[in-house]
Amino acid sequence: MAKTITLRIDDNVYNTLKRAADGDRRTISNFIEYATINYVFNNNVVDDNEMKETMFFEKDIDKGLGDIKKGRYKIIG
Repeated sequence: MAKTITLRIDDNVYNTLKRAADGDRRTISNFIEYATINYVFNNNVVDDNEMKETMFFEKDIDKGLGDIKKGRYKIIG
């Protein structure tokens, strides 16, 4: 079921969103929903290839975390 939210934004932000929505021939509400979903999936979700790459280094990551817990590290700065 669709939900309604109230969003308070600056006039300049509104105008920017309105122009972008008009350019995509969307309502401003639909554009905000589309842009939000696009941002979440492209910036906050790890894709399968990125997860495989991360898991490739799992043992090294675990070893590094173990060293930190044991105090075996030096801050260089």
